[in-house]
Amino acid sequence: MTKQLFDINKLRCTSCNSSLQLNEAKDKAICSSCGSSFEVKNNKYMFVHVNEEVVSDGLDKIKFFVKKYHVFYNFLVEMISPVYPLANIHTRRIIREKIAGKGLTAINLGSGYSNHSPYLYNVDLLPYPPVDITCDIGNLPFADNSLDYILNVAVLEHVPDPDLAISEMYRVLKPGGELYCFIPFIQGFRASPFDFQRFTKEGMKVRFKKFEIEKVIPTGPTSGFLWIAQEWFAMLLSFGIKPLHRLLHIFFMCTTWPLKFLDIIFDHHPMAHNIASGFSVIVKKPHS
Repeated sequence: MTKQLFDINKLRCTSCNSSLQLNEAKDKAICSSCGSSFEVKNNKYMFVHVNEEVVSDGLDKIKFFVKKYHVFYNFLVEMISPVYPLANIHTRRIIREKIAGKGLTAINLGSGYSNHSPYLYNVDLLPYPPVDITCDIGNLPFADNSLDYILNVAVLEHVPDPDLAISEMYRVLKPGGELYCFIPFIQGFRASPFDFQRFTKEGMKVRFKKFEIEKVIPTGPTSGFLWIAQEWFAMLLSFGIKPLHRLLHIFFMCTTWPLKFLDIIFDHHPMAHNIASGFSVIVKKPHS
């Protein structure tokens, strides 16, 4: 299945909120009201232009390079990273059961290098190759009530104003539209390129109070512990030497990652939310 250019009728001008039209050459989306124009290149809309090489530290530079090989990178994330990949398991199931072949308009908001399905439009601030629309999550280019489903995995911790981002997701979802969001709780600092906050279970309920909350699912009691332990031992044995710390951190990730699969069991513990690595929330926009 070849992914079509996103329907221009479901987009809006990020400057004045008016409708957009493609020019004759179909290389610009032009506002019908204020005249603002946005580049359309290689079947992609460009509402912002940000340097994709914005990285913050040595480990992030390694991640940035490996992300270009997204299949291999996703394998590393699921296997070598300290986090049990329940969010990825949820994502694949949602695409398979709720999106694929259903004729819905669905986006992966903050997609990065991921490209899960031709039924899913990839949206990100940075112009990674799989991204279909580049934009600011706090000023989405979608019309009100235009989307059926939004996936938003491990993104809101990187956003300086998550409440604004959540309000934008609420605005663009159709009544009855659904949102799946994964947000970390106990995880170490990970800038890609920024990292601003963490969220508790009760905090999630407050953040998404305008929605109908169907589920809040904790995951990763072992993962949260493992992430902190890897970092702590790297700090202990590096004696303040940053390059050594980086090497030790990678070493401990590569030698202790199998422990995270204990979360197949511990995710079902009634107190898992106390030390969860993160939370998945499934919400729906009410009809009225």
